[in-house]
Amino acid sequence: MDFTKIRGDKVEIILPYSDSYISFEIPRRNFLGILAPRKVPGVKSEEEIRHKVLDALSSPIGTKRLPELVRRGEKVVIVADDNTRPTPTDKLIPPLLDELNKAGIPDDDITIVIALGTHRYMTDQEILEKFGREVVERVDIINHEWMDPTKLIYIGGSSKGTPIIVNKTVYKADFKIGVGNIVPHHIPGFSGGGKIIAPGVSSPETVASFHMLSVRTRRHWLGIPKNPVRDLIDEIARKTGLHTILNITLNAEKEVVGVFFGDLQAAWIKGVESSKNIYGVEAPGIADIVIASSYPCELEFWQAHKALYPADIVVKDGGTIIIVSPCPEGVAVTHPEVLELTQMEPEEVDHAVNVGEVRDVVAASLAIAWGKIRRRAEIILVSEGISEEETRKLGFKYAETIDEALKMAFKRHGNKAKIIAITHGCDTLPIFK
Repeated sequence: MDFTKIRGDKVEIILPYSDSYISFEIPRRNFLGILAPRKVPGVKSEEEIRHKVLDALSSPIGTKRLPELVRRGEKVVIVADDNTRPTPTDKLIPPLLDELNKAGIPDDDITIVIALGTHRYMTDQEILEKFGREVVERVDIINHEWMDPTKLIYIGGSSKGTPIIVNKTVYKADFKIGVGNIVPHHIPGFSGGGKIIAPGVSSPETVASFHMLSVRTRRHWLGIPKNPVRDLIDEIARKTGLHTILNITLNAEKEVVGVFFGDLQAAWIKGVESSKNIYGVEAPGIADIVIASSYPCELEFWQAHKALYPADIVVKDGGTIIIVSPCPEGVAVTHPEVLELTQMEPEEVDHAVNVGEVRDVVAASLAIAWGKIRRRAEIILVSEGISEEETRKLGFKYAETIDEALKMAFKRHGNKAKIIAITHGCDTLPIFK
């Protein structure tokens, strides 16, 4: 769809918001541009997606075909992302199960482990909606129980000294397949690949280690596929025994564009190329004010914060970032300590981690990341799910509406301030040529 409409000396900007859209107007003289995913054709029907999956399975990248990789009698685990991701697992997994059946692996020998990272556990109803009735009735589906130490196993350390503690069911399986979606991501450059293991089915200690590596080495790694965080993630995934991945790319309409099956690095690299083609968008310049919808990551600010990083790329030093997100579950269901940490400076948080004063190091890492961006630009949050008090604890300014946020921003930057809008803030990768 078109996200802008010119109306005389005004520009109407339309942003995705929850299951609908939200719009506002700005003077035409202030409009610098809008960043939206490219219009790339995709498929949505179950049959069309099935054909794409089967084609990918028959042409693996960097590995052999499934019948040559698995053996009858082996226990297979499929690690799949949760409901904070738009991956259509209900359509992707049935053809994968069918191919495993043909290779001699019955449904009874297959388990799906939901890669929660440190997100809250999914409910039975959410699992049904995410995976579909067919999958729910065919195989066991379990949450990654990261809060239960008895469900985790220590398998050694990484080359960087990271303790590798992962889901026991995943580690002990004979064959492991990761299923997920590839989009630009602020921590490992792009999602997908080995990220389904780390953080997907890792312990909080393991997750915290590479989160801290990210914020200590760079403000963020958005859109940079080769980086130390990705190297660590891939090492953890290899040591956990992730054999193959089935990754996809989606367009803005959540239609499947590409399906990539094979080695966790080789197949992922091909998927990254597809993702760049969709979400890598040429930036029109640097703006005084950037307004970003967090769509499609809107459940809580723990997901919505990803909109900060593309905004950070296109906002000037001292500018204003306006984040628009419903956040019906608030700031962070499983990381409440983050609201204490965001009231500290990044260096103070890092020091508190080093001396063992922080319980939730994953929360600390994001508090550091948000604090670094907050130093570059004022951040205004427009969210019906986050209170004014919580917003101020995050170190942000509070506004009830986009219009109110714009008034605040214009007061800082003047009536000639230039504005960029970002429609899909959690997926967009601004590119300067």
